[in-house]
Amino acid sequence: ALAWSKYIDESIALFGADTDIVFASHHWPHWGADDIVDYLSKQRDAYRYIHDQTMRLANHGSTSIEIAEQLELPAGLRDEFFNRDYYGTVNHNAKAVYQRYIGWFDGNPANLHPLPPVESSVRYVDYMGGADEVVRKAREAFAAGDYRWVAQVVNHVVFAEPDHLDAKALQADTLEQLGYQAESGPWRAFYLTAAQELRAGVPTGDGAANLGSADVVRAMTVEMLLDYLGVRLNGPAAAGITLAFDLTVTDRDEQWHVGVRYGTLHARKDLHRDDVDATVVATFDALLQLALSQATIDELVTAGSLQITGDRSTLVTFASLLDRFSFWFPIVTP
Repeated sequence: ALAWSKYIDESIALFGADTDIVFASHHWPHWGADDIVDYLSKQRDAYRYIHDQTMRLANHGSTSIEIAEQLELPAGLRDEFFNRDYYGTVNHNAKAVYQRYIGWFDGNPANLHPLPPVESSVRYVDYMGGADEVVRKAREAFAAGDYRWVAQVVNHVVFAEPDHLDAKALQADTLEQLGYQAESGPWRAFYLTAAQELRAGVPTGDGAANLGSADVVRAMTVEMLLDYLGVRLNGPAAAGITLAFDLTVTDRDEQWHVGVRYGTLHARKDLHRDDVDATVVATFDALLQLALSQATIDELVTAGSLQITGDRSTLVTFASLLDRFSFWFPIVTP
């Protein structure tokens, strides 16, 4: 936020007097130098205000949640439609600034190592008199319009007893109300998507994560692709396995030494070794298909885009250690 405010100010200084039109991602264009400078100046000041006031309050000892709850743009900035919370929000962004400098921990040791959601929710619900009693009280809060509190407390029932239909229905109704009231589009989408999950379950798909368009994915470097394979590597399953292979990417004219040790993938460019288990020669597209689980090793070998010399089981074992990611996963249910 601080850097962005400075870049906007630099843009004003360099181009403000000579600019006829400015357009950005989330709002309408602005025409004319006077209107443009006014617009950019107020955008600059909004980002700077969020940054500086977040850090001022952090230095007074406030946590990210406390800061976000009290921070509001001053009059003159918050009145402009382009500074409203239609996309990002002051509340959301103040937390992001705090996290950028200080991290997730708010300094309260009670939050340093909390129980995970299901375990803590079971205890919360028991302390509060059981699931039915929590839902009964939450309905009263719902009737009073105290939706933020209802969402917070009924979430414990949903995680403690995921088959409690009354709790899931009340939570869905609550999140729907919060969605209807949300000025921010992404906030609204989160609320309503969560309500849909509570009512209909997690959507099903083909089980593969959508990583973007083919053109975008093919623009990745070999290093990026290997890093992605490192993320897919199942560390616990690979912890006792050691393997190494040399890789030549023919259409990128790159050579890599790739290995797995202690559940970790390591890769070094421009290195080939004599003591590897196998040597792999492949096109980038073949590696991409393998990384995205779009083709098997046998299919790629048959197609001629992948060749293996040495111990073929090395690559087979490596591929077997790669997790498949589903595009869909639960948000508000355990």
